[in-house]
Amino acid sequence: MPTYREKLSQRIQDTGSRLCVGLDPRPEQHAGEGELAEFLRNVVDDTAEFAACFKPNIAYFEALGAAGYQLLEDLIGWIPNEVPVILDCKRGDIGTTQDYYAKAYFQNWDVDAVTLSPYLGADTLESFLAYEGKGLYLLGVTSNPGSADLQALSLEDGRSVYEVPAAMAAQHPEQAGLVVGLTNASADVLERVPDVMLLIPGLGAQGGDLETLAGQNRQAPNVINVSRGILYQEPDKTYSEKAKHYADRIASVLG
Repeated sequence: MPTYREKLSQRIQDTGSRLCVGLDPRPEQHAGEGELAEFLRNVVDDTAEFAACFKPNIAYFEALGAAGYQLLEDLIGWIPNEVPVILDCKRGDIGTTQDYYAKAYFQNWDVDAVTLSPYLGADTLESFLAYEGKGLYLLGVTSNPGSADLQALSLEDGRSVYEVPAAMAAQHPEQAGLVVGLTNASADVLERVPDVMLLIPGLGAQGGDLETLAGQNRQAPNVINVSRGILYQEPDKTYSEKAKHYADRIASVLG
């Protein structure tokens, strides 16, 4: 069985794209669940050829209750098998609770990777690391302004807090990566992060600058997420056109 890193690397090689298509649907902008399902199906169909991966955010589905969980399950089934699926769930808990989260996502829905909050400690990752061929992205430097409240704090040993989950990820390079928001991905931050897989949100509606990633020469398979920029902005353009635009922009900087 290929590792998650191998599957993602192969997809990037096959497509020439590092675009992660974020699936964050706004139910209030659609006339009912049927239209919302059709919208998501169209987005997947139209953008798959340019997608290194898809990233559905579970919150937007949970807000719909039981119907939302069914919609998320349907959505995962619509995504072609060769395209990795990162479930953005940001879970972080202890013991058997984490076991059941891992079972829900890696067994029931069979997604390829998840986002996790590592701030309860390294032992909370074990339930997810136990699944061969699956991946996890630890929250490191998120894209919100408040990330500095915790993640950028200095420790006694001179490291910043975000360097602790970065070190955790580096211990499992075939499975674990780090979330680094583009809006906070300064040269100093990137220099402190080991060469692990990065999931980089913040391009598009959040206003992140791709040029901050130029010249990094990182070898791990990194992907840049765009959600609203594809789903809801520039409605005169097709989803395919928008996905190609962002994939090309990313390639012009990262190659």
